[in-house]
Formats: sequence, structure tokens, C-alpha cells
Amino acid sequence: MKEIKTVSLIGLGAIGAFVAPKLQKLLGNQFRIIAGGERKKRLEEKGLIINEVPYQFHVVEPEKKTGYVDFAIFAVKNTQLSQAIEDMRNQIGPDTIIMSLLNGVTSEMHIQKGYHSDNVLMSVIRVPSLNQNGKISYPEETGMISFGEAVNETLSDNVKAVKELFDKAGIRYEIPKDMLRNMWLKYMTNVSENQLCAILGVPYKGFAVSFDHIEVMREKAAKEVIAIAKKKGIHLSEQDLVERIPIVRNLLPQGKPSTLQDIEAGRKTEVETFAGDVIRMGKETGVLTPYNEIFYHMICALEEKNEGRFL
Repeated sequence: MKEIKTVSLIGLGAIGAFVAPKLQKLLGNQFRIIAGGERKKRLEEKGLIINEVPYQFHVVEPEKKTGYVDFAIFAVKNTQLSQAIEDMRNQIGPDTIIMSLLNGVTSEMHIQKGYHSDNVLMSVIRVPSLNQNGKISYPEETGMISFGEAVNETLSDNVKAVKELFDKAGIRYEIPKDMLRNMWLKYMTNVSENQLCAILGVPYKGFAVSFDHIEVMREKAAKEVIAIAKKKGIHLSEQDLVERIPIVRNLLPQGKPSTLQDIEAGRKTEVETFAGDVIRMGKETGVLTPYNEIFYHMICALEEKNEGRFL
């Protein structure tokens, strides 16, 4: 098992900020943020405020050949993934371990194809982050990364290497035995909860105060994901949906999922990764997806509204 001594991260936003401070403290300038142009200039001049603490990071342009790193982390939005794959090309070699903290269940496949690499680990991050006016905040004690191979009955050398790194850096993690199921479980919550909050323009409190109405839509959208997962042989069931009920009722009341934050900030959303992929996978597996089709068109219409098309 090799020791991870160099790390590059692309996407220093609400998600990347969960790991960046701790990796910088551990590795110093051997931890690199990959960014160019105005983004690089802004990070170097202004830094970033994370949980009220100002940080300055070692920023490297995509074009610069610094040598391949031991570990590469993708923390961009799915809408930025294609460009991120190109921007990280000088950082990733044949032995680089790769982790994608993106939402959805397809980014690992795209990254794998982009580098013809077998060193892409499966992962999801669960942290209620807010990015407001360049200030990122999240509760330190609740964030966690789940990662591993698809199945982790025995840990691979790549998983062991990342585990050792996270232990040294103090990054909260878990290594589920069935990582594929873990990914789809989060995907189910994103497809139902994340999108619904964006459409209705409400924070998580909506699931507690409008249980008889919002909850119905949440369950219908989630069941479409469960049906597709079953067709693919992934161990997701309606029991997972039942167990999610007390959790969703007690989410941070004023917390806002990423799609709602995107709509409010006038940004493009990850609707193609959420409802869009559900619709596509539904057609592939023969599963009807009427609720996600409605969600898809409503979020696309909200994006058009943000573009001023309705004025």
C-alpha cells in the first residue's frame, strides 16, 4: 500500500471546503487547488472563509505541469465535470487514486472514461453546506464522506491509502460494505428532497410542516429511483424510504439543499444529473418516471425564469 503524499482538488466550493482546510494543514503546499483565470486570481487575492476562518490555499493553474499526484479529488458541480476532467489532466497519472464527491451516480463512470483509469473510488459526501457571498459554512460534527470500491468486504490498497490519509487529516468518513447501495441511497434523497425544495422554494422545514402534501411528492419521486435500482440489482427498497421519514422531518429547518441554493443564486442546477438521469435510466430499464419528468420540466422552467425569459 502506498502512502498518499500529494493531493489535488478541483472545486473549492461548499463541498471541497469540507476537506480542503484539513488536507492543507496536513500536507502544506503538497495539497493543490486546481484553478485558473479569474478563479485563481480571486482565491489568491481574497482566499476563502470557511466556518468563519480565513484560508489561503496553494493554487495551481490547469496548464502547469507539476507532476502527477497520489490522490485527486473532484468536488465540482456535474455541469462543470467535463471541463474539470480536462483541467485535472496534468495532475492525474496511471497510479493516481481518484475520488468524485459529485452528486448522482454517474460521475465516476465519466471520470473513468476520461482517464481510462481503474483507480476511481465510489464516494458520496453528506454535509449540509451553505455558500453565501464567498463564505462557506457547515457543521463540523455532522459531515461525512462515504467511500470505497463497489463492495468492501476486504479493503483494497487504494481504499486503505485514502483511509490512512483521512485518519491523519481528521476527515470524518465511513467505508460501507455495500458502497453502491450507499450511493443510490443518497441519490434517492437528492432526487426527491433536493429537487422538491427547489421547485417549491422552501427549506427543509417544509418536510415537517407540510407532511401530508410535500411528503406525498417526495415518496412518489423516491419510489421511481427505488424501482430503477431494483432493475439494476442494487439493494434499495421501500424500507429505506420508511426509515428516511424521521430523518427528513428533523433536518436543519432553515437548511437549503444545493438545487434550491442554485435557483436562488441564478445558477444552472444539476437537474440533468437528478431528474434527467432518472428519466434516462427509466427508459433503459422500463420504469415509468412521471414525477421526475414533472420535476425536470419545472426546474428547467425555473432556470429559464432566472435567465429573464419570462419578462
